[in-house]
Amino acid sequence: MTRWGRDVRLYLRDKIDGIREQLRTWQELVLHLAEQHVETLIPGYTHLQRAQPVSLAHHLLAYFQMAQRDWERLGEVRNRTNVSPLGCGALAGTTFPIDRQYTATELGFAGIYANSLDGVSDRDFAIEFLSAASLIMVHLSRMSEEIILWSSQEFSFVTLKDSCATGSSIMPQKKNPDVPELVRGKTGRVVGHLQALLVLMKGLPLAYNKDLQEDKEALFDSVKTGTGLSGGDDDLLGKG
Repeated sequence: MTRWGRDVRLYLRDKIDGIREQLRTWQELVLHLAEQHVETLIPGYTHLQRAQPVSLAHHLLAYFQMAQRDWERLGEVRNRTNVSPLGCGALAGTTFPIDRQYTATELGFAGIYANSLDGVSDRDFAIEFLSAASLIMVHLSRMSEEIILWSSQEFSFVTLKDSCATGSSIMPQKKNPDVPELVRGKTGRVVGHLQALLVLMKGLPLAYNKDLQEDKEALFDSVKTGTGLSGGDDDLLGKG
């Protein structure tokens, strides 16, 4: 059991590093676009009502700041993920003469679990990751919603590239914002995984219960969904 606990932590540690790199790439794209539009004025909104004129760069950099918090938050999650459960056994340790600190160091873990029951049953790190992933998706969804609004005829602020939109077979005047709609839609999927794992954990006694198998689907699918959206969607994020 602890071997699987080790593996899922190693997996998640690696994926967190990759997602943080993708967040940096997203920030660079947003910053590059903002630099081109310092003097471009757009209406600023409150309550979706026009309020004050603002620089488009200022508007875009709000998303830069959201991504910065996401990057920092994932770093904190990584620290709590990077703890070795090896040696906890099924619930109360092992009689084998192992060196827990040695194996943790060899695998790059920052430390070991101080309590074996906690090490076997802890899924806080997974819940924290799903919470951080949900916030990333929420930020992407908010940006996507603005792209959808801005590309509508009512706003007409931007024109979507063909690579992130589709037409209509019977209404050729339409250009449907498929990519930002998919980002907005998939956000609910990741948020749902967070809720599912919280509900899964709320009634489990110590230590291991078979219910905990269900954490893998939530983790793996959330990683796949989030990294799939942030890799290669340069047109959506403003490049070019």
